[in-house]
Formats: sequence, structure tokens, C-alpha cells
Amino acid sequence: MAGSKCTRLNGALIKQVLDSVDSVLFDCDGVIWRGDSAVPGAAEVINLLKKHGKNVYFVTNNSSKTRKLYAQKMGRMGFNVKEEDVFGTAYCTAMYLKTVANFKGKVYLIGSNALKQELEDVGIQQTGVGPDHISGAQSDWANVSLDAEVKAVVVGFDEHFSYMKVNRAMQYLNDPSCLFVATNTDTRLPLEGGKAVPGTGCLVTAVEMAAQRQAQKVGKPNGFMVDCVASQCGLDRSRCMMVGDRLDTDIMLGTNCGLKTVLTLTGVNTLADAQAHQGSGCPERQKMVPDYYVESIADLLPFLQG
Repeated sequence: MAGSKCTRLNGALIKQVLDSVDSVLFDCDGVIWRGDSAVPGAAEVINLLKKHGKNVYFVTNNSSKTRKLYAQKMGRMGFNVKEEDVFGTAYCTAMYLKTVANFKGKVYLIGSNALKQELEDVGIQQTGVGPDHISGAQSDWANVSLDAEVKAVVVGFDEHFSYMKVNRAMQYLNDPSCLFVATNTDTRLPLEGGKAVPGTGCLVTAVEMAAQRQAQKVGKPNGFMVDCVASQCGLDRSRCMMVGDRLDTDIMLGTNCGLKTVLTLTGVNTLADAQAHQGSGCPERQKMVPDYYVESIADLLPFLQG
């Protein structure tokens, strides 16, 4: 292995590193695709890793799709992936409520139909999906109608996010016994051509500020996503590698969970970002320094094809 962190993964080092792992966790947005376009060579890398006997799983903070829809999207792009290989925050949030919080009750959901589906699949009812328009006078907004069965507020990606949704969430969260859970706090979602759109973290922050409470985050860098993979698939963390494009989610997750980490430069963060953390001297920032980096996961192809 390389003697220092943030080492370029190429040449003979690729074989050395891959021989040391049995399982590889991949982020999705900015790693294997950008928007609706696959990163060149990504599907071949994934398929060859499986051919070489590696376990491959996908851990994405994006809550806009069910694991089934993610598997279908990957299939269209040429990836050999099963639904059970995918651990998105929509699914993991449902599992968190069911297994960790032992949740009983209904959820007020700021989120997508995918998150609604994953909650319902584990027997959790929800309300709130879709538009929630302003109605009545401002003096009435604090008395907005609430569902007495709601015992948790869950915030994920929501294209219908609005002032009234923040207000309704705040009114529920005025009850200190109401759970407050967020799928993730990614600030941006990378797209093709270097473009991006606001991420779920922008929505979560708005609700946190209004409610004056902090949400329990399910997604990366929280280790619960790795716990999900480990509980369902079995995972030797000492022989597992995390590959991602974000230092504050993917790489920190790997560090927090004792995994080897690889930063790919096809998404959010740059090599300069990683090196700045490495030179900071700050222990918390050191958690965002990857063991290795690649320009693209396609850099692994020469070894895998050999």
C-alpha cells in the first residue's frame, strides 16, 4: 500500500489495492453517472469488478428514486445491477425508522413519491407528498391543520418544496416528541457539463432553522448506510472500499466506518480540495482526505481488462 494518503491510484497499485478488498461501495451521482449520462467506462468497471469476484454495492444520498428505479436506470446504462445492490437514502430512511427508531405512527413527508413508496413498503403511512400552496391569511398560518397521527417529520428531496411545507413541518416539530429525520444534507446535485442544482441539504437547513431543531441524518457521512449494507449483505469493513466524488459525504463515510477510500474527480470535489484538507492540520478535516484518488473510475479498466 501507499505510504501516505491522497495517493494517485494507478499502475501496479491498482492490483495491490483491489486485491486487498472483497467489497466496493460506489456513490452514484458524479461517480458512475452525471444526470442521465453514464460516466464513460463506468458500466464496464462495475461489470468487470463483479466478474473478478468483487461484491459491488451502491450507496447514494439521492432520495428521488426507489432502489428498484435505481436498478432499472443502471440497467438501461449497461450496468449489471440487482435491486438488492442499491442502498439509497429513500430506502435507508425507511429502514432507519423501522429498525432503529422502532417508529409507530404516521410521517409528515417533505419528499418524493419514491420516498413515499419506500416508507409504505415497510408499513409506514405518510402525508404531505405533492404541492402545498399558501392559503388563508398570514395570521392563520400558525394554526394550519395538522394530522394528529403524525409522529415524525421526514425531509428528503422534494421538487414541490415550499414555504407552507416548512411552516407545516415547524408546527409538527413544535412537539418535542415528534421525530425529525433527514435523508441527507448534500448541498448540490451534480449534472452533465459541470452544472448542478440545489440539493436536499438546502431544504433540510430551511426546516431546521424554522423548527430550531437539528434533524437526525440518515445519509452519508452517517454510518447507518454502511450498517444497512452490512446487515443485509454481510460486510468485512477491513476489506471494503468506498468510492465517491464528495469529501464531506463519501470519503468521510469511509473514514468513519474504517473503509479504504477513493476520490474520483468526475463530480463535486477536486484534488486541490482534498490536499487543502490534508494540509490543514485539523483532525476533523483529515477525515475528508481520501486514501487514493482517480481522474475517473475508468482509470481501473487497464487492470480489470488485463
